Amino acid sequence: MAAAPIKDGLSQPPDTKETRKACALQEEPGAVEENGHTAKRFKPDHEEQNKKTPKRKVVLLMAYSGKGYHGMQRNVGSSQFKTIEDELVQALVGAGCIPENHAEEMKKMSFQRCARTDKGVSAAGQVVSLKIWLIDNVVEKINEHLPSHIRILGLKRVTGRFNSKNSCDARTYSYTLPTFAFLLKDHETQEESFRLSQETLGRVNELLALYKGTHNFHNFTSQKGPWDPSAKRYIMEMHCEPPFQQGGLELAVIKVKGQSFMMHQIRKMIGLVIAVVKGYAPMSVIERSWGEEKVDIPKAPGLGLVLERVHFEKYNRRFGNDGLHESLDWAEEESKIESFKKEHIYPTIIQTEIQEKSMSTWLTTLPIHDYDASSTQNTGNHKGEAAVQAVSDEEGGSD
Repeated sequence: MAAAPIKDGLSQPPDTKETRKACALQEEPGAVEENGHTAKRFKPDHEEQNKKTPKRKVVLLMAYSGKGYHGMQRNVGSSQFKTIEDELVQALVGAGCIPENHAEEMKKMSFQRCARTDKGVSAAGQVVSLKIWLIDNVVEKINEHLPSHIRILGLKRVTGRFNSKNSCDARTYSYTLPTFAFLLKDHETQEESFRLSQETLGRVNELLALYKGTHNFHNFTSQKGPWDPSAKRYIMEMHCEPPFQQGGLELAVIKVKGQSFMMHQIRKMIGLVIAVVKGYAPMSVIERSWGEEKVDIPKAPGLGLVLERVHFEKYNRRFGNDGLHESLDWAEEESKIESFKKEHIYPTIIQTEIQEKSMSTWLTTLPIHDYDASSTQNTGNHKGEAAVQAVSDEEGGSD
């Protein structure tokens, strides 16, 4: 008896396209068939679809108002203190740029921030590096899931080994403050009516210029002794710009550019200059603070500190013109940066100062500091302190 003929197609392997489609679908219960059994409906699994597309290493240019947040860096598993990265990661998942498990283990997307800005500190030019799925209109879709005071202003492809922290050559911060901070002590002029003279501005810049170069800033942070090599920092530029009026106050902006900064370093650098200009401390205290002895240095309020820009000169020279990658100078995004500062950062600084008077309150504490103290009794075991690494602003953090 002859064998039955094999029907067309039964001996053929299954269609690979159909197999892939089936794998990319997931069951969705809920529908009921006519016989009463639950039907199996299918919907596309976007995460499965994205898995077929390799992730790419990119950098995101971020701007944010830091008021109400406990800094930039995310504390996974802790919802008590909300950070900027909490908002960012949630937006990345919502936009379909990363899978949910990457949100819990950020190392899976090779995430790195350039600076770990401190509580309340804002940024106009923060940069983070990470691997994401490059979906269509990626920047717009991320921003759709972010509050208006946090924006992604730009995105660029970078080399696979790029690390925003390690590749950064320098950081520029600004500190916006009311000019009455430089009013001489015991002066009868009302704070609101004070106007900064050219002579006083020159005096401020004379003092700020002393910081330029490499110095031992162990007195400008915590838990670092004078023998700790990481306490030495290089300052490229520091100056105070001409004042301007806004919101009924005269304000001035201090700019500082350095390779990196330790926790509270910038605020203490500015706090000490204010103490000298106002007449509470001698000019010599600045250079004395770089010595081995412990010096009592006041820390200016956090309000007003902004991460303005991060610099990648070495990376740009090597890869910026290789035909494959873009230079990380963000010149085309400059107008967006300025608009964000005017809309979200400066108004917050001014309104908070007017309402909470943080600078006025802090100025009343300047007389309690002992600027002439030269005793080492409070220095403790500096070599032991050197082993305790203080969290640094730019080495993963902000001032």
